[in-house]
This record gives sequence, structure tokens and C-alpha cells, in this order.
Amino acid sequence: MTSAMLPPAPSGGPVDDTAITDGELLGARTGGGGFWRDVFRRLLHNPSAWVGGIIVFFFVLVAILAPWLAPYPPNALPGQAYITPTHIPGPGDLPQFPLGLDRFGGDVLSKLIWGAQASLIIGVVSTAFGLIGGMLIGFIAGMFGGQVDNILMRFVDILLSVPSLLLAVSIAALLGQTPFSVMIAIGVAQVPVFARLLRSSMLQQRSADYVLSAQTLGLGRGRITMNHVLPNSVGPVIVQGTLSLATAVIEAAALSFLGLGGGRPETAEWGRMLTYAQAELAIAPWLAFLPGICIMITALGFTLLGEALREAMDPRTRKR
Repeated sequence: MTSAMLPPAPSGGPVDDTAITDGELLGARTGGGGFWRDVFRRLLHNPSAWVGGIIVFFFVLVAILAPWLAPYPPNALPGQAYITPTHIPGPGDLPQFPLGLDRFGGDVLSKLIWGAQASLIIGVVSTAFGLIGGMLIGFIAGMFGGQVDNILMRFVDILLSVPSLLLAVSIAALLGQTPFSVMIAIGVAQVPVFARLLRSSMLQQRSADYVLSAQTLGLGRGRITMNHVLPNSVGPVIVQGTLSLATAVIEAAALSFLGLGGGRPETAEWGRMLTYAQAELAIAPWLAFLPGICIMITALGFTLLGEALREAMDPRTRKR
């Protein structure tokens, strides 16, 4: 780029070629949505993204339309008259109950549909809680650095030293057996992951050329962080949030399986369905297989979509 092509400097002094070049580079990365258009285009050409997206879309659609799709309310027991101590009607035995009944006389199909809604709410709320808390800690640590960074990261290290499921079980047991306790427990267990990820991404961006150029031009640390460093650091956090939804669904089922989710025994939730299917495996194995398959497929969908998003946003693969 020649000097004739350079715009005049705001102060009337010489123009920093490096600053303009880096600014143009930053504009190419974030301006006009070019970066996100490229990410979306790469997702459209990724088979894993299609498979994961279809699974997630179906899961969300079933959860939203549960009041209209489910034949019976979540706690209804319409088949009590058909239950005996030695026999539970299974899939295809009764036309009005396509997937059979559970030990309490509840319609399995209705419970699976309502369970999708319960799992979605727990997964989204807990992941959002962990995302907000982790990003707040990571942002403060990445912006201020120094002693503030050391204190916050030692706190995060303490949380990371405990396995996430064990930490979630401990918190849920302390807060009580309620669905809200499960959300808080899973969210707290995810906080250190998001905090570490955003902090490391911000530290990496702070040493980039465009940040050094902005500092040379006299921009303050707060403005550089909010306008440039933070927007270019949230990509990995968004990817991790998508992947964490799969973990949240599994951990919610695990906590309910352990009896920490609260609610009545006939509550429509996949993990609770697994809990009360243990005693019936000999005569009604489908009571464990069906909710287990739902948990597995839903977690697979979020995982495939998250991995596809990670590949689409990875600069090493975007150059190919």
C-alpha cells in the first residue's frame, strides 16, 4: 500500500501502515458479518452439522409441542387397571398405549415426550447459568490480569480439581432435591470450563497485532477489550456452550437417576424413568431402553452440532 493510497491521519501526523493494515484485517474478520457468513456456509457443507442440527431441531420441536403431541398429561396414570405384579403391558400390547406402560400405569410415550421438555429446560438453563458465570469470571481475569487474574484462576482451579459430576452431586445434595437445584448444580460445575476458555482466548487476542496497533493509536484498555478483544474471543466459548448442552442433558439424567431431581416417582423425566426402570428390567426392559436411547440420541445431536461449529470457526480449517 503506497502513501498516496493512505487516508490522512486524524492528528495530521504520519500514518501507521501497520495500524491500517491490521484494522482492515480486523474488519475482514468481524465487519459486515463476513466471518459469520463464512461459518454458516461451512456448516451447510458439513454432513455432521446437518445430522446434529436435525436431531437438535427435532428434540426442541418435540419439547415445545409436548402439550399437543403427548396423548396424556405428564403425571397422568391412565393405564393403572392394566398393571399386575407380574405383567406390565409393553409396546404394541395395547393400541391406546403404543410404547406400553410403566410400573405406575403411566403412558410411556407421553412420558418420553414430556421428558424431552424437562431435559431441554434443565439443559438450557443450567448451561446458560454456567456460561454467564464463567464468562464473567473469564472476562474479569482476562481484562485486568495480574493479581486479579491469579486470585480468580486459583478459585477456578479449586473447582476444576473436583470431577464435574461429583461437584454437581454435592451441590444438588446441599441445595435440596428440586429441579432448580439440579440446574444450579450443573451450571456451577460448568463455570470453570467457560472461565478458563474465555480467559485464555482473551490473553491470546491481547497479543495480536491489531491490539498492539490499537494501543499505538492511543485507544484505552476498556475500549480495546470491549470492541475488539472480547468479540474475537467468544467464538470458542459459543462452541463449548453447544457441546456443554449435551453434557448438561446427560448430567441432568444422572442426577435424577440418583434421586436428586425431586418430584414424584411418576414424574415425566428421562433420568427418573431410568431410576424406576431398574426394578422392572426382568419383565419390562423397554422401560430402561427407551429413555436411555432418547438421552443418547439427544446428546449425540448436540455433540455433532458443536463439533461442526468448532470446525467451522477454527481458522486452521477455514483456510482449507
